[in-house]
Amino acid sequence: MAVLVDTIRSGSFLTRERIRLWALAALAASALGLLFVIATSDGLNDYQNRPLGTDFSNVYAAGTYVLDGHAAAAFDWPAQHAREQAIFGEATPFYGWHYPPFFLFIAGLLALMPYALSLAVWQGATLALYLLTIRAILPPPLVRDRLWLLLAVAFPAVFVNIGHGHNGFLTAALLGTALVILDRRPIVAGILFGLIAYKPQFGVMIPLVLIATGRWRTFVAAAATVAALGVATLLAFGPEVWRAFFASAHLTREVVLEQGGTGWHKIQSVFSVVRMWGGGVPLAYAAQGIITAMLAAALVWLWRGTASYPIKTAALCIAAILATPYSLDYDFVVLAPAIAFLCADGMTRGFAPYEKSALAFLWFMPLVARTVAEWTLIPLGVPAMLLVLLLALRRAANETGLLRARRMVLE
Repeated sequence: MAVLVDTIRSGSFLTRERIRLWALAALAASALGLLFVIATSDGLNDYQNRPLGTDFSNVYAAGTYVLDGHAAAAFDWPAQHAREQAIFGEATPFYGWHYPPFFLFIAGLLALMPYALSLAVWQGATLALYLLTIRAILPPPLVRDRLWLLLAVAFPAVFVNIGHGHNGFLTAALLGTALVILDRRPIVAGILFGLIAYKPQFGVMIPLVLIATGRWRTFVAAAATVAALGVATLLAFGPEVWRAFFASAHLTREVVLEQGGTGWHKIQSVFSVVRMWGGGVPLAYAAQGIITAMLAAALVWLWRGTASYPIKTAALCIAAILATPYSLDYDFVVLAPAIAFLCADGMTRGFAPYEKSALAFLWFMPLVARTVAEWTLIPLGVPAMLLVLLLALRRAANETGLLRARRMVLE
């Protein structure tokens, strides 16, 4: 047992060759699974008669309403389901459209293409943005080592996202790129932060950090971007699209989140853990509120302190997911920038005890988080994220203590 603890503490089992082999194994297994789904499909639906890219079907169906000049209909659940059935067949389950009206611009563009091509273009383009973001995070020596590319592509959340035809690549690219350029190009970073409003649940912690650190140009740029998106949506689709959005919001909250219509094992939040274990809605909100408040306090302390920038950015990426009651396993793609920031910092300045093992666990976790929760009611996502976040905070606290000690010596 002592040997096992020492191995986990040091991360000595994570040799370069093992990392490469495990990544190749994960990549091969995931790729084979996707190829099987594609090969057994009819080009529109898979072997289980679900749309290829499952959740992308709601984006495409909403886009057809945009092209028809009835964008608000996407928020009408019966109408949206009827459109999905008209496109994919009568047996198609309901995939709801829950995005703010901003995202209808993208949906409309994607609906201009045949479905399979649209899905491929969407996933391919956003995957490229994701990879460019990870490359931008890493220092040149790590970029020259192509192992980063294998790890970024083989990250299990990548294939969860592709399988659902989802937008995790875009969210990760927007957040990661904004953090990379935050100090050099604050206005552009603010625009990228503002664009995350298409998934507003992940933007809760961003304004807090910007205000706490006095990054007012970035804050104003983000706010102006959201306002501009709102005005553009109003002009393009009319006020009825906003009325429809707010009218459907309570259904999204009650059916999808509070009643677990999506499935508790799929939702990766403190809220879902409480509900999965039988807790009531008030208790789940209370637990989520406590965690969110603690995350806010930790981020303010961290970002106002003297910790290295990669630690701050990684903590914000992880907190962005943990702070919301509604995040799913395809949203784990946002953890890739966090892992990249922390790996870059560790490779440059050394890893503290347990950090290598915790990062390996976080990288692997999306592969099994849903299945383990479904079969055993044991959540892996929240503990893995909290573990890495706590280790990052410990690293920041140690850095702060060393800095204070040096100042005392000099004085």
